[in-house]
Amino acid sequence: MEKKLVKKYDKSNMFDVLKNFHLQVKDALKIAGKYNPKNFNTKGIKNIIITGLGGSAIGGDLFRSYTQYEMKIPVTVNRNYTLPEFADSNTLVIVSSYSGNTEETVSAYKQAIKAKCRIICITSGGEVKKIAGKNKHNCIIIPGGLQPRCALGYSFFTLLTLFIKLGFIKDRQKDILEAVSFLEKSKDEYVIPDSQKNLALQIAIELKGKLPVVYSSTDLLDVVNLRWRGQFSENAKILAYGNFYPEMNHNELVGWKLNEGILNKIIVIFLRDKEDNKRIKLRMDITSGIIKKYADNIISLESDGESRLGRIFDLIYLGDWVSYYLAILNEVNPTPVDAINFLKNKLEKISM
Repeated sequence: MEKKLVKKYDKSNMFDVLKNFHLQVKDALKIAGKYNPKNFNTKGIKNIIITGLGGSAIGGDLFRSYTQYEMKIPVTVNRNYTLPEFADSNTLVIVSSYSGNTEETVSAYKQAIKAKCRIICITSGGEVKKIAGKNKHNCIIIPGGLQPRCALGYSFFTLLTLFIKLGFIKDRQKDILEAVSFLEKSKDEYVIPDSQKNLALQIAIELKGKLPVVYSSTDLLDVVNLRWRGQFSENAKILAYGNFYPEMNHNELVGWKLNEGILNKIIVIFLRDKEDNKRIKLRMDITSGIIKKYADNIISLESDGESRLGRIFDLIYLGDWVSYYLAILNEVNPTPVDAINFLKNKLEKISM
């Protein structure tokens, strides 16, 4: 790929945002590290709700998935105007809105106040910051100016550090250092627009003109799976689909037979992890043999990181770059999300 193509279509310079993602993670750790939760009462908390949408919610998804075998308190990620009925004074609500103006999140925030939940906000400003100030709620302020999906370092690592400080999970310093190391090393490969040296570009070239379908286990990589699909849609401006093991073996697998004209335009991406259940690994192998007769191609990816956190972000970062280069190959600017902005503008004209 010629560098001039990157400059021609990446008019908003997402290239540098991705290139500097490791610095964003370090900044998030620094910001959250300064937060002092000593006056925040965690006694008696029975459940946790992280409420947000889009790029602000996926940090919560990652936290839930990453800590599901350690957290003894249930964690729910809420993507709605309303909160679950069980939310009450024994509920910790994390209000996560990068802009601070996401209308669904603001609505859920107001409901959390009425339900007398214990509240901590993570935002760059906007209405969430105003409400937090008015109600004297704890509020961690993160830098603005990014697309929410590009601020994953802030939305996840701030959250992770917060829960360590609140005492819900153990310290993760070693795992965090490995994740940052992966990002720094991978960056040196992904910034080179040479398909012989850049795995992300290789995959993007393979996906050009195709429909990606992403499969993974339900465990560690479920949110990585979701992230890949979301980035294909927002960055590369294409539809992408996916599912999880073992559930897809109980329904979707049967669909790999007819609609040959569609199936042969699909490229399947298997996201694998060394800690996948051995039966899941076997299911993936058998499934691969079934669908390779119909799909255009199958790509299998796995991180060799030692820690779960390192492996998660190794694959997330790869997916971000794949979607970026696919946008350039599709001759579109990866940053704008015109359809979403159009929808928001329409909604703003109609009062809630």
